[in-house]
Amino acid sequence: MTQAPERVRLAVKAYKICGVNYVFEPTRHDPGRRHPRKKRVADDETRFLKSWIERPLLTGAVMPSGKFLAKAMAAQVDPREPGPIVEIGPGTGPVTEALIARGVPQERLVLVEFNPDFIELLRKRFPLARVIQGDAYRIAELLKDKLAEPAAAVVSSLPLFTKPPQQRRDFLDQAFTLMSRKAPFIQFTYAVVPPIPERGTGYTSTASNWILLNIPPARVWVYRKI
Repeated sequence: MTQAPERVRLAVKAYKICGVNYVFEPTRHDPGRRHPRKKRVADDETRFLKSWIERPLLTGAVMPSGKFLAKAMAAQVDPREPGPIVEIGPGTGPVTEALIARGVPQERLVLVEFNPDFIELLRKRFPLARVIQGDAYRIAELLKDKLAEPAAAVVSSLPLFTKPPQQRRDFLDQAFTLMSRKAPFIQFTYAVVPPIPERGTGYTSTASNWILLNIPPARVWVYRKI
């Protein structure tokens, strides 16, 4: 009998935690074994599944952001604007790669990650970026005196819905203190409702269309201080 790859075994476990019965049906070929890019994606999925099973409230997502979602988030960043780009919760780096493909040099990237396993991976993959380990919900204190100039954008993949509404708003306000005026705060969500209220004092917000090619479908919200 064909043994399921590790990422599939972990996915079955994750589905069971969520109350879903998943049955593995083996295929003749595992594409992750044939192409280096696909293998790396499969390895990243395995890392995320392990992290989610061990610490679901910290990891938030079962899988890394898909390439379509990552590209949609990066599209909200203007590489011509001066200042560092702060990415919060980069995980294994799919959005980081999309930002670089968008034209942002690694040297401008400040990656804030809590998970020590992801920290090591990020430093290997993006040696020219600045990788900082710490609690992103204390972002103002964490990055105090670490940015030479206001950030041109903050890109967040944090699971905000694991926190109460006031803490989410506080997180946004902290990010605003690090950013240029009207610079975008970019946040994705799988939820129908916005991760931070659509209307609020001191900011505007816009939402993308649903990114249906991401699994699960997601939207990108952009908040700007006024």
